[in-house]
Amino acid sequence: MVYWIAPLVVLGLVVFVHELGHFLAAKAFGVYAPRFSLGWGKPLVRWRRPGAETEYVISMLPIGGYVRMASRNDETASMLEGGNESVKEGAERDPRWDPEAMVPHGPKPVPADRWFESKPTYARVVILLAGVTMNAVLTIFVATGIFAVYGRQDAPTVIDTLVAGKPAERGGVQRGDSVISVDGVPVRTWTQLVAKVGADTGREVRLEIARGSERLTIAVQPEVVDVTDPSSGKVSRVGKIGAGSLGPDHVGNRTVRSSMSAGESIAAGWHATWQMGGSVIGVLGGLFRGTVSVKALGGPIAIARTSVAAARTGLESLFTLIAFLSINLAVLNLLPVPILDGGQVLITVAEGVKGSSFSDRTRENFMRVGLVAIGALFLIVMFNDIRGLVVSLFG
Repeated sequence: MVYWIAPLVVLGLVVFVHELGHFLAAKAFGVYAPRFSLGWGKPLVRWRRPGAETEYVISMLPIGGYVRMASRNDETASMLEGGNESVKEGAERDPRWDPEAMVPHGPKPVPADRWFESKPTYARVVILLAGVTMNAVLTIFVATGIFAVYGRQDAPTVIDTLVAGKPAERGGVQRGDSVISVDGVPVRTWTQLVAKVGADTGREVRLEIARGSERLTIAVQPEVVDVTDPSSGKVSRVGKIGAGSLGPDHVGNRTVRSSMSAGESIAAGWHATWQMGGSVIGVLGGLFRGTVSVKALGGPIAIARTSVAAARTGLESLFTLIAFLSINLAVLNLLPVPILDGGQVLITVAEGVKGSSFSDRTRENFMRVGLVAIGALFLIVMFNDIRGLVVSLFG
C-alpha cells in the first residue's frame, strides 16, 4: 500500500498547493476559472456543485495539474491540458450541462471583464507567480514544522580530529574524548560546544572531559580568530581550540537532537528553505555549465521510489522530501520557458511594455518552443528513471 500512497501524497500535496495559489489569486482578481485539475489529460473523476463556477477534476496523468482560466488562448491551453470542452452540438444532453452556467459548463458567454487578459499587468503577474509563492510558503511551513516537532539534529560533543599544535592538543585533549561541560555549563551538542568556546575570547576555558570511565578537567586557552559571515559579510572575533567533530559518515545513531523554540523553528525553516532553493539553482547552473550531468535528473518514477523510501524511514523523512520537492517545483517554474510560469510572466511583462498583446501566431510559436523544451526534459528524466529502475531490479 505504501507504494501507492506515499507518491500520491507527496506529488499530490505539492501540485495541489501550487495550483491552489493560481486558483485563489485568479478568484481574488475576478478571473473566471471553470476548472481546477490535479493531473493532466482525460478526467477520471469530476465534481461540480450545482450553480458553482468551478469544476474540480482528477485527471489521468498524475504528473502535474492546472487551473483553467477564461482566456483568449483558452482553446490552445485546454487542449494542452487535456480538458478541451468546447460547446458542441448536442452538449445539452450531457448530464453535467447547466443551462444557467457559463462556457464550458453552459451556454452563457464569459463577461469580457472576467478574462485573464482583461486584468492589468500587475494582476496577471501576481496570478502567474501565486503558485510558486504557495510552494515556497509550503516549504517554509513544512520545514518549520519539522524543526518544531523533531528539533535540531546535531553531532555529539565527541572530539574526532585535532589540529597539531593548536590549544586542544597542547592542553591534552585526545581523539574520542567527549566534552561534558565548558566552564561548568553543560553542553550536549557540537553547536553548543562551538558557541560556548567561541564566546570565550581572550581567556582560559575549563573543559570537563569524559574519557572512557574517567572524568577529567582540562584547561585550554582558545585562539582568537576573525571569522566572516558568508551571508552578511560581517567579521566577528571568535575563540577556536583546533578540534573537530564526528563527520556525518561516523555519527550514525549518536546524532543528538535538541528542542527548538517557535522563533528558532521559524528562523531555521526559513534558512532551510533558502538552502534548498539555492541547491536547486546550483544544480541548474551546473547543467548549463556542463559540470552536472543530465544523468542526475529524475522524473516521476524516481520521485515515487524516493517517496516510498522516505515513508518507510519515517514521517520526518517524508515531510523533508515534501519540502524539497515543493521548493524544486517553485524554482523550476520560474525558468524562462514559455509553457512555465516564469516564461508566462516574461511574456506578460513584455506585452505590458509593448502596450498590446502578441499575435496568436507569435504566442503559438512561444508555446511550441516551450513544449519542445519540456518534452525533451521529460524524455531525459523518463530515460533516467527507466534505466535506474532496470539497474535496481537486475543489478
